[in-house]
Amino acid sequence: MPYIANRHTFRCGVIVLLLGLGVWIVYATGGTAYAYAYLMLIPVLLAAAWYALPGGLLTALVVSISMTIIPLDVGQGIEQHYANYLLRIAFYLVIGGTAGWLFQSRRRAFLAQHDAARTDQPSGLANQVALGEDLHVMLSSPVSPVATTGLIKVKITDITDVIEALGLEAADELVIAMSQRLCEAIRGGGQVYRTGPDELALVVMDVAPSDLDTISQRLLEVGEESFLISQVPVRVQLALGCTISEDHKIPSELLREARTALLASIRLRRGYTHFSPTFDQRSLESFKLIAQVREGLAAREFELHYQPKICLADGLVCGCEGLIRWRGNGGRLIPPAHFMPKVESTSLIGPLTSFVAQTASAISLQAGTENKVAINVSVHNLADDAFHDLLSDLINQSCLRPDNLEVEITESGLMDNIETARVAIQRIRDLGIGVSIDDFGTGFSSFEYLQHLPITGLKIDRTFVISLEGDERARKLMACMIDIGHALNLVVTAEGVETPQQAEILRQLGCDQAQGFYYSPALPVTEYHDWCRDYLGSLTRER
Repeated sequence: MPYIANRHTFRCGVIVLLLGLGVWIVYATGGTAYAYAYLMLIPVLLAAAWYALPGGLLTALVVSISMTIIPLDVGQGIEQHYANYLLRIAFYLVIGGTAGWLFQSRRRAFLAQHDAARTDQPSGLANQVALGEDLHVMLSSPVSPVATTGLIKVKITDITDVIEALGLEAADELVIAMSQRLCEAIRGGGQVYRTGPDELALVVMDVAPSDLDTISQRLLEVGEESFLISQVPVRVQLALGCTISEDHKIPSELLREARTALLASIRLRRGYTHFSPTFDQRSLESFKLIAQVREGLAAREFELHYQPKICLADGLVCGCEGLIRWRGNGGRLIPPAHFMPKVESTSLIGPLTSFVAQTASAISLQAGTENKVAINVSVHNLADDAFHDLLSDLINQSCLRPDNLEVEITESGLMDNIETARVAIQRIRDLGIGVSIDDFGTGFSSFEYLQHLPITGLKIDRTFVISLEGDERARKLMACMIDIGHALNLVVTAEGVETPQQAEILRQLGCDQAQGFYYSPALPVTEYHDWCRDYLGSLTRER
């Protein structure tokens, strides 16, 4: 490489210059009998530092020969004795050889330490340090517009199953086998790095942006084939995030983009995701939003609105659902869909749910069936002992009737670990509080899990209500879900009722409760009580 050639030219030039300068100084100061002869050790030591043992010995030999040519005393014309020649040659060779050996040993130790720092010890693969250093070299080299560097992050999403079943050594064996297979799948090869216990990174050179999606798809197909690990066939799932070095990106930027794309793949349950600049904007907006939610909690900007539930058998109000609202700057209401999905993955979900539970319990203390309140709870709250303790304190300290409070949990949030969910729900049921499955029918599970969870109700998602009026199949499907709920002694509620025809069909199908804009949107507490009073009055007049 030009850089290396220029470096050697510079070093050799410096050594030759010092040799020439040293010979001139020794000669000009009177000869080798004087102390200036020791200046010739400088190029010897410098050559030993730069070129180790060979450089030290060669330069020492040149210096010793040069010193034998110069007289012992230039002024008096006294030449050196023959034995002095041999001693001087031996002296410089010993100094040059010893210095060269020491510098060479030091360099070998440094290289060994450097190699260890760049290597993942369990697998022997290059690690995160090596990836950063190699990317720096690659991205610093001048390249043509099409000769770009692609970075693909690969996560083995279910490697914990391998660890639990076969142990850590088997997981390392799987990572090694996976790295070899992924590398072979790339035309022309690629460099593989292990950046985490379950993560690999692939660097692909000279790849066009249009090729990266094709490569990622090929890696998914090859990587998800079976592996023979510890004599056991193993098949795992992969998630990929990829990016490419355009617009003079630096290594840290490329690594961040690949990581962001990988996290997007995991969050969206995709096989692979190519980085988009919009990801950065979303992340920035999320950070700002979370900060604003924290400030909003402190400033008491959140409130609870209540949407009535109607008993379809007699038309009476049988309770309500407490829905959180955020009254931001200027008094504008912000619906939960704009902030709750982001809040659920942060520690703020605890205090936010605590606010909802305490606010809902206040209305539940009042007399009347219309004051039975259901609150939405994140799956993260289920495993939180603080949430359970809060419910227990509300019952014991505020004299809240447990049957006046109900917890609603989204169906899809329960599927990751049914047994954990069952235990958490049972603890809530032991307090006497009802538990319903919200958005029922939108998850990816079978109906079988219903018999294992100690729930008291089902809330059928609005998507099954929309088509009731004009679709016979939709009515049959709704009837099936209602029958399943009743077979398990569950109270069935339909969400999103918007027309009197939908309400009548649900009543005829035997649905227990309904809520939706046909009756009322979610209202602030004072307006909710006014609505209940007016609704009961109009119902009485009709009868």
